[in-house]
Amino acid sequence: MDTLGIHSQFARAQQLIHWRRYKEALQELEQILRTEPENPDAMALIANVWLLQDEYDKALHWAAMALRNEPDHPLAWYVRVGAFYETGRDEAFDEAVEQALRIDPEEAHYYFLKANRENKRGKFREARALLDEALRLRPDSPLYLAMASYTEALAGRFAESEELERRALPSSVEEPYALLYLSWAARTRGHFDRQEAYMRNAVRLNPEDKQIRDEYLEALQHASRLYRLFLWPVHQLRRLKPW
Repeated sequence: MDTLGIHSQFARAQQLIHWRRYKEALQELEQILRTEPENPDAMALIANVWLLQDEYDKALHWAAMALRNEPDHPLAWYVRVGAFYETGRDEAFDEAVEQALRIDPEEAHYYFLKANRENKRGKFREARALLDEALRLRPDSPLYLAMASYTEALAGRFAESEELERRALPSSVEEPYALLYLSWAARTRGHFDRQEAYMRNAVRLNPEDKQIRDEYLEALQHASRLYRLFLWPVHQLRRLKPW
């Protein structure tokens, strides 16, 4: 197959990935490898397809194959970072993300993932600094703005959290994970009505995601508890009044 044909197959594979037709994308990429068995771009893209399907062992296997042929392949390192993060392999993540940043210091998502780690450790100032770096690279990202809102809420800076929420909202309406972070920020601030609204929209956009479904159920439970604690007694009291 000539170079133009391979480029066409890569383009088809990327379009299929965009459509979430992963099985067909893998078939396209496997055809490229039959022609060019050592092609690191095809191997790295196969790794990314497996990462998107939460098949972390397969993703790491193909990323390693790509890195054997091209040790500084950016996508292969991106897959390694993502797989180690999702599987909670903290030491491997720390090593991989520093190597990945050496290769591609302008990849904003690495700073986002590092900020998530710092939030889990309760290091909100460090997380905010990392998010500032991510936002420097992608200032209009609804995901990064939403996470910054959540980080400020965790630190008790509610006014700053709400300002970041306002900045994130216009472009987050079609981003389920941005809505997820906005819901966490709202919950932390005690705005349970907003938490439920954000999660209702997130589950509408991505009903197959288990985390989003679970968070929506939790938001509904919060709303239900608030109803029972505050609204239900008021309704009952009104029923006892003579007017």
